[in-house]
Amino acid sequence: MLIKVPSATNSGLHTIKVEVEVDVAQKGLPTFGIVGLPSKAVDESKERVRTAIVNSGFKFPGNRIVVNLAPADVPKEGSFYDLPIALGILSSTNDIKLPENSLFFGELSLDGSLRHAKGALLLALFAKERGIDNIFIPQESANEAAVIEGVNVYPVESLKILLEHFSNEEGVIAACEYKEKDIKIFDNQAEFDMKEVIGQEQGKRAMEIAAAGGHNLFMLGSPGCGKTMLARALPGILPELTEEESLEVTKIYSASGYMPPGGSIIKIRPFRSPHHTTSRVGLIGGGSRPQAGDISLAHRGVLFLDEFNEFPRSVIESLRQPMEDGNLTISRSMEKVNFPAQFMLVASANPCPCGFLNHPKKACTCTERQIQEYRKRTSGPILDRIDLHVDLPVVDTNKLSQDLKFKEPLEDSQQMRQRITKARQKQNQRFANEPIHTNAEMKNRHIKKYCSLSKEIKQLLNQASVAFHLSARAYYKMIKVARTIADLENSDEINSSHMAEALQYRTKA
Repeated sequence: MLIKVPSATNSGLHTIKVEVEVDVAQKGLPTFGIVGLPSKAVDESKERVRTAIVNSGFKFPGNRIVVNLAPADVPKEGSFYDLPIALGILSSTNDIKLPENSLFFGELSLDGSLRHAKGALLLALFAKERGIDNIFIPQESANEAAVIEGVNVYPVESLKILLEHFSNEEGVIAACEYKEKDIKIFDNQAEFDMKEVIGQEQGKRAMEIAAAGGHNLFMLGSPGCGKTMLARALPGILPELTEEESLEVTKIYSASGYMPPGGSIIKIRPFRSPHHTTSRVGLIGGGSRPQAGDISLAHRGVLFLDEFNEFPRSVIESLRQPMEDGNLTISRSMEKVNFPAQFMLVASANPCPCGFLNHPKKACTCTERQIQEYRKRTSGPILDRIDLHVDLPVVDTNKLSQDLKFKEPLEDSQQMRQRITKARQKQNQRFANEPIHTNAEMKNRHIKKYCSLSKEIKQLLNQASVAFHLSARAYYKMIKVARTIADLENSDEINSSHMAEALQYRTKA
């Protein structure tokens, strides 16, 4: 008897419907085979399904069983076909009628219970787009899928309870209701408060501008001057994700398998800080079945690259296209996957290999050739794509030892965050009808529309372009930065002071 059980598979952030066709033949030797380009994980489901059915109190048929995963020309990977395969076998032998217009998705344990599965949110989005009423998924993944309204999400604890539900017996399953839950996928809480950073006022101002407009930032300074401390304090001044941004970020983490059991939706901006020994695939993404890298996991958040010049040149150069386009396409022989990568790059580096070039108290021990080789690791095209460049001076230890309790307290992260949130709200209103969210994402057509410049400011910008040898890209980036500075001051127009401050962060390039 042939039974068709609807399911789905994920390719990157794209979901494809899969029809699990199960045929339990009346004649033939007792075999169990799966066809339709299954991976090793899918092929191993035969043993999981067989054992789960027996341990759930059902009889496994001693017939010839053939499972086809259609469409057969699409590679199938993952363990979440266990549930539809088991349901197909049991429906064929026990005359159980499955509900129409439904999807089934989940990995079986040997005792018949269901494990947490990645991609539950994508499955719910797919069901809503296709007009599918019900999805049956593991209980630990239900809250994640229940974020999407208009779809009945049924949390399944075990195969036995699900079969009792279909037989109208005791184990009736009610549709899951979304429960907002604080989840901790990554340690993105600020390690420092901005008021703890002493003597780096220009660095803090550059951080504020970068956070307000989503701009890339490059910090250059000697060891111990506060580069890493500033970057680690950055999450404390970032605004929360909007509803649209939250859904974008959660989709990436759901598809990558980083959502914890019982998780719902991510509301805090990601902060990724890979080590400089990371591979190109680890940063960009890839693999035989393409997976998201750190730049996609930092979508709508921050990618912090400490010791920027220590990264392999090939790894740094691979950032060029994602920084410009905000997305990344990974092509393989069997499939092509697109991942969003609209991240804010924060990079820090030393001025030379020893780190003490131009240090007021310590002598640099590097030769001129060593310094040149060190700086060549970061190419001009990469630096040209970074909006803000700031040189951090060495902090005088006398400032650190001063008693500040009688002085005016330094501004903390909460105060900076309030200004940044207002600036982001201003940008959200400005770009309400545009496919962008921040000033850093503006294209040339947006700049012409939203960044009107007076004759005086144009003259100032043209003079700076000649003096600093700005490229066309850098020319427009200065306008974007000036627009962000104006937003921080709640100004509708860009004035000369805004442009002058923006240009200060370009001379370092």
